[in-house]
Amino acid sequence: MDSVLIGDDGFEELSLKTYAERAYLDYSMYVILDRALPHVSDGLKPVQRRIIYAMSELGLKATAKYKKSARTVGDVIGKFHPHGDSAAYEAMVLMAQDFSYRYPLVDGQGNWGSQDDPKSFAAMRYTESRLTSYANILLGELDQGTTDWVPNFDGTLEEPEVLPAKIPNILLNGASGIAVGMATDIPPHNLKEILGATIKLLDTPRTPIASLCEDLIAPDYPTNAEIITPRNEILSIYESGRGTLKMRAVWEVESGDIIITALPHQVSGSKILEQIAQQMQAKKLPMVIDLRDESDHENPTRLVIVPRSNRINSKELMSHLCATTDLEKSYRVNLNMIGIDGRPAVKSLDQILKEWIKFRIETVRRRLRHRLEQVEARLHLLDGYLVAYLNIDEVIRIIRNEDEPKPVLRKKLKVTEIQAEAILNLRLRNLAKLEEIKIRGEQDDLSAEKDTLTKLLSSKGRIKTLIKKELTLLGKEYGDQRLSKVVDRSESKAFNELDLIASDPITVVVSDRGWIRSAKGHDIDPRTLSFKSGDAFRLSFRGRSDNPVVIIDSTGRTYTFPSHNLPSARGQGEPVTGRINPPSGATFEGLMMGAADTQFLVASDAGYGFVANLSDLQTKNRSGKTVLKLPNSSKVVQPALISQKKDSCVVAVSNEGRMLMFSLSELPELARGKGNKIINIPTARLRNREEWMVGVQIVAPEDILVVFSGKRHLKLKFFDLDRYRGERGRRGLKLPKGLQKVDSIQIERYIELT
Repeated sequence: MDSVLIGDDGFEELSLKTYAERAYLDYSMYVILDRALPHVSDGLKPVQRRIIYAMSELGLKATAKYKKSARTVGDVIGKFHPHGDSAAYEAMVLMAQDFSYRYPLVDGQGNWGSQDDPKSFAAMRYTESRLTSYANILLGELDQGTTDWVPNFDGTLEEPEVLPAKIPNILLNGASGIAVGMATDIPPHNLKEILGATIKLLDTPRTPIASLCEDLIAPDYPTNAEIITPRNEILSIYESGRGTLKMRAVWEVESGDIIITALPHQVSGSKILEQIAQQMQAKKLPMVIDLRDESDHENPTRLVIVPRSNRINSKELMSHLCATTDLEKSYRVNLNMIGIDGRPAVKSLDQILKEWIKFRIETVRRRLRHRLEQVEARLHLLDGYLVAYLNIDEVIRIIRNEDEPKPVLRKKLKVTEIQAEAILNLRLRNLAKLEEIKIRGEQDDLSAEKDTLTKLLSSKGRIKTLIKKELTLLGKEYGDQRLSKVVDRSESKAFNELDLIASDPITVVVSDRGWIRSAKGHDIDPRTLSFKSGDAFRLSFRGRSDNPVVIIDSTGRTYTFPSHNLPSARGQGEPVTGRINPPSGATFEGLMMGAADTQFLVASDAGYGFVANLSDLQTKNRSGKTVLKLPNSSKVVQPALISQKKDSCVVAVSNEGRMLMFSLSELPELARGKGNKIINIPTARLRNREEWMVGVQIVAPEDILVVFSGKRHLKLKFFDLDRYRGERGRRGLKLPKGLQKVDSIQIERYIELT
């Protein structure tokens, strides 16, 4: 550490580094200890504690008349909390909102905000406030010697260091805040459940957290929404002090409409409606036709969702909305607080309750000790009064005749200075009215109380029993039923975008330059479409609008993107490269569409190929994935659709008119690779591009194969192809003269995909 230097002018000098470090550390500790984190004893941050204490000093108890909030805020910032009035008022507002605090500490009159818009509260000059009866739990023992008092910010007044809370308020109302390098998010809980767990821990200090959670089920937010976090995860949160909770809205079906009756904590109904409306406008929610907000004073939350028809599954719709809107919300839990040692730490449930119990035992002991001192002082005075009564004439004579009666009284009656002072302070009338019976009766009562107090103070067990009795009474007075029910629910799932898309027949067309578009229906001739200057038809495929498009390029890589949002064929489309990122110079050689289990024969013109499921060819990567391994000097051919596997055959044709047919079952099913030999193409001739496989198709018994050669074509039925049947990998037989320079082969009858 840098040594402190004293300059020539006598002032302390620090290096900038030391000053900055010290200043940042001081600020950090100030934020942590005096602003952001609550104390485990009373569960309050300094500003909250000061607001409550200032209100009690103003006499604003639950039975008092309301006073302007500005008056309270003025006292708070003027006497105890020298910060902005708006910040102090906002903290006060939160303590008054029954939708923000599980057990509000401030009773407000006027506009204190609404659940839909908590920030809509009126200015402090318009609102009035007082403390709730619940606040008495924190303040009731304040004047009974139960707390330490510290100077306020300017040293002119004193304020309580902490309030003598009779219950673990830290868990009842919770807290949230951001400090320097740490944060806190303590959820609220139910009073009866907290007291049950506390009493159990008082009886058995080593009670495991799992046993405590039999009483303390879960947090209890000031809303009727459901907590859907599994019980084992909640237990883990209480054990570690960290985790995440999920809440889901409560809804019911009424005359076909979906009625939302409860929202997660701090969720705005108007925001929910806005989120749903955005989906409707984006045409991502076609099953909903109307939204209404029917909330009023009797029904604070009543949001109406009108489905398009009675056939809409309400559970599936709400599952989607919960997954895509704030109807389901996660809440971070971080049980970070200032302990009774004055240090911030994340604590488990049993640590919190044990620390509070320790604090409460000490508080009760201080209260009892304070009362014992009062009793002993009163007994001491009563002893003096009894002496005065038995010597009343002498006392009156001394008071009347002596200039300094106190020393004379002490000498004559053998009383202490305190007793003599008390006797002299009595009016003569009251002195004359002293009665031995009353004095001795009060002495007996106080002596019995003294004995009781002494026994309590001498036994920790008796103090614990007293605390349990007090907690039980408080539970009966302030306890209520749980608001947030804990329910096991299945995970909410959003609709797949494709589920919302109509399954219409479409024809996807790709040009030579890689421009893509989609035409409605299967009855169009893609070659008749108009193309840009210098561009021409390249590929087409008939599918459905809910099918993904899979393209294979000249390098053997496949790419996937949805088909429902392709540009219309009325225009000239858009570049495919706007949706995918193929290698430089790659061209598009094949087009596929269909369901995930649709199969295709993927092949190279070297005469090798394999059967693949469309699902294996798909990828979310814009750069695609390598599927087909190409032999040297070979190219990709358009994959062949397998409409049915039973009795289907593979027909391959070379450019020189050699045709070979064999059973489809002879080819393997692969996800990627080179594949097996389909038709024999000599390597040397392929290398010189003299011969290659010009096309391959899958022919079913009811199909017709069409062979194109220039302007000529030949139609071959399934039984006509028997003469070309052979073993896989053979050279095949020559087609008739005039068809020995083949351009392509096609299946004439199209089998529409389901």
